[in-house]
Amino acid sequence: MSEWARALYSVAVTLGQPLLRRKLARRGQQEPGYLEAVDERFGYYTQPLEAASELVWVHAVSLGETRTAAMLLKALRAQYPALRLLLTHGTATGREEGRALLKSIGQPGDVQVWQPWDSPAAVARFFSHFKPRLGLLMETEIWPNAVAESRKRGMPLVLVNGRMSAKSLKQALRLSALSLPAYGALSAVYAQTEEDAGRFRQLGAPVAGVFGNLKFDATPDAVQLEKGQRWRETLAQPVLMFASSREGEENEFLKQISALVHAARAQVAMNSVATSSPISFKALIVPRHPQRFDEVAALAVQHGLRVSRRSQWSGSPMDSKEAMTADVWLGDSLGEMALYYGLSDVALLGGSFAPLGGQNLIEAAACGCPVVMGPHTFNFLEAAALAEAEGAALRVADMAEGVEAALSLITGSPPLASAAQAAQAGLAFAARHRGATASTLAALRRYLQADRAAADA
Repeated sequence: MSEWARALYSVAVTLGQPLLRRKLARRGQQEPGYLEAVDERFGYYTQPLEAASELVWVHAVSLGETRTAAMLLKALRAQYPALRLLLTHGTATGREEGRALLKSIGQPGDVQVWQPWDSPAAVARFFSHFKPRLGLLMETEIWPNAVAESRKRGMPLVLVNGRMSAKSLKQALRLSALSLPAYGALSAVYAQTEEDAGRFRQLGAPVAGVFGNLKFDATPDAVQLEKGQRWRETLAQPVLMFASSREGEENEFLKQISALVHAARAQVAMNSVATSSPISFKALIVPRHPQRFDEVAALAVQHGLRVSRRSQWSGSPMDSKEAMTADVWLGDSLGEMALYYGLSDVALLGGSFAPLGGQNLIEAAACGCPVVMGPHTFNFLEAAALAEAEGAALRVADMAEGVEAALSLITGSPPLASAAQAAQAGLAFAARHRGATASTLAALRRYLQADRAAADA
């Protein structure tokens, strides 16, 4: 049954290749990175290989996974300097982040390409060209043909920092004829939590350790964080950020901000008071996906809000009259989350106010920025629960309650703690749960030492 399921799946993904090309062409109109080296997606590579027998394949599908992989890759490179990396991605933001990572820690012989589309032919070409000795998949990415091909070629394949939500488990069980052989063929799974481990076991995956979340080991960019904190100290108003916002959530956030702004404007007009900003705080929105920056800016204008974009600031926001008179700041830059968290007094957690599972709240905590999260945090279930229990995050029912709670945190209104107290709780929370990188590195030693012995033989 399982072989028939994978055969049918293989036919479907092979026939779907023209649709993928069209999708990439459309996506590339907004994000040109998707138009780069498209043939790599189908297993056609031109990269010359050096020391190919030492290649360790690391797949980090998107931006978040690539940032998570960075901690592990830096540790791997420090302990195994002869190791060569084969880094793959599925999204343009992930590829761009990976390029920056290799620029920082890369060595001759490292390779970066798109992940192969999971057709049997593309996957076979990928393995035949690069001949990796070990594969590390970050967090969630399991592709049936890639797993089967790695097993066929005797290449160990390990799921690192693995997470599995109840929703994902339900979907996987619904496709059990396809998913059970794939999870069962992995060499090892290193899960984030016991709950994740239990779900992986239900799929027949060989769980070999529960090490926590690698994201706790990330260190915020100190220069960015210090700059943001310096700006915050200089500003006359507190900053309320909506961090990593997602489609469907921004409209509700801007609706709440618009209501506050228009009510304040009416009050100012009634009292005939001259002011550059009618509300007592600055609203900052940082969309999760860069292709939506223009869309979110236009949405804010539709709500009657004045917008200032980070990309148009020549220096700090205080140096820009437009920024200081704007109702909403748009964080339309990449790689500056530490700056934004340093600038903000409190952050609403994107992805948690719609049933999307929530974004990473650990980064905010490590930057000392209190978090207000909505009801949907199934992608970071344990981290969200721990943050809430330790006072680093506050949970609310919806966006209206979220904005109200965030402003109460800023003012320290009872019964909520002050933002400063929550910030300290966040720093303690982030520090308390570090250590996953060291545990993962120790567990991988058996595979990496085997690679070294094979290379020396």
